[in-house]
Amino acid sequence: MKRGFSLIELIIVVAVLGIMAAIVVPQFQSHSTVAKESVAKDSLRILRGAIELYTAQHSGIPPGYTNDDPQTSPSSSNFHNQLIVNGRYMSKMPENPFNNRKDIRMLGNSETFPQNATGNYGWVYQAATKIIRLDWQGMDKYGIRYFDY
Repeated sequence: MKRGFSLIELIIVVAVLGIMAAIVVPQFQSHSTVAKESVAKDSLRILRGAIELYTAQHSGIPPGYTNDDPQTSPSSSNFHNQLIVNGRYMSKMPENPFNNRKDIRMLGNSETFPQNATGNYGWVYQAATKIIRLDWQGMDKYGIRYFDY
């Protein structure tokens, strides 16, 4: 007599594994989102600290302006060069953990800060106000928009 699993036994095992997967997978996804939220908050803390340090060491002029002249239009390449190139303030630009982008949407001095994220950039920054935000839509489990971190 051959010993093995019957078709019914295999179906039962597959059904049990499917039910277990349906229970476990959402738990892993929740942990993944919490980890991304933590990375986003920490990246913003680091960016804000670097901006404040640069500003303090450059007579109150935040990064982004050509030759530290606030009358010029700020640019993301100036921001990058001033904070990262020589490694004095940051070793590299952090990624937005939700869209894996490092690029910055640079706002002009008189431009109104957007009310909502687009998700098209990693970060949104305005040199005139030193405000930097995560460019990602959605809310965390506490109902706080990622854009408001």
